[in-house]
Amino acid sequence: MRFSALWLGISAFLIAVMALYFMLNPSYERSLEAKFHFAIGDYDKAQILATQAFELNSYNRMAATIMTQSQVAMKFVNYNRQAKAYMKRISQLAEGEGISEADRAKIRTMCIIMIDEYVKISPSVVIDAALVERSKHYYEKFVALYEKVT
Repeated sequence: MRFSALWLGISAFLIAVMALYFMLNPSYERSLEAKFHFAIGDYDKAQILATQAFELNSYNRMAATIMTQSQVAMKFVNYNRQAKAYMKRISQLAEGEGISEADRAKIRTMCIIMIDEYVKISPSVVIDAALVERSKHYYEKFVALYEKVT
């Protein structure tokens, strides 16, 4: 009984020391903050913090993972931002009575760009499913629109 209580006490002490090190180490502190920002969808801030944490300690796997996942998530965010801007521009071109051949060429070019960009980004299971779904929705819109204008 005394032997197991001693080991339990030593184990608890070691876990407390490791937790304290984890919480007070600047690299891991930034990693935890980056993980929080990633979880709430602030991918820019998450990437900045994870990069800082990784620079402080290149063996910090959490920082490396969050840094990589934030970069992938930012590709989706940027894709959606660009898609929204192109859709707005296409709506402006289509407002008139008819679409000129020059406008059709512009629309085709925007569609090709967005279709190609979507193929370049690859989803990950840790990225927000709604973000990935929004990108897929834009992609499908551009594919359908491209078929209409060709």
